[in-house]
Amino acid sequence: EMMQLQREMNRLFSSVGQKSPQDYPAINIWEKDQRAIVTAELPGIDPDKMDIAVAGDVLTIAASQAGAPLAQGEVYLRQERGTGTFKRDIQLPFAVNAQAVEAKYEKGVLIITLPRVEDDQPKKIKIK
Repeated sequence: EMMQLQREMNRLFSSVGQKSPQDYPAINIWEKDQRAIVTAELPGIDPDKMDIAVAGDVLTIAASQAGAPLAQGEVYLRQERGTGTFKRDIQLPFAVNAQAVEAKYEKGVLIITLPRVEDDQPKKIKIK
């Protein structure tokens, strides 16, 4: 039983510190002027192959990236940049006005501005 427990502990801790597939792309989110700003690192991906969608308070970023083909006789010595498709769902802190979302792609960084729904914005209550 102790050996089985040791194997299980090794398995659980073997991936500590490694990114899992759902951690791609790396993102930052902050709020400014009743808008959520999301930045995602997506180097080398064609913006036409990106799919951005918003449903309520969930932002979905999906894309595909084909690997650069190697010429005959070439072999990778190291390959750290991923290829293939990914999809990441990001829970936002509030509902978003999907009609007013803006996205731009600059120098490998996707920047998405997500305005908060008017009905979801905090209301100042006047005390009588």
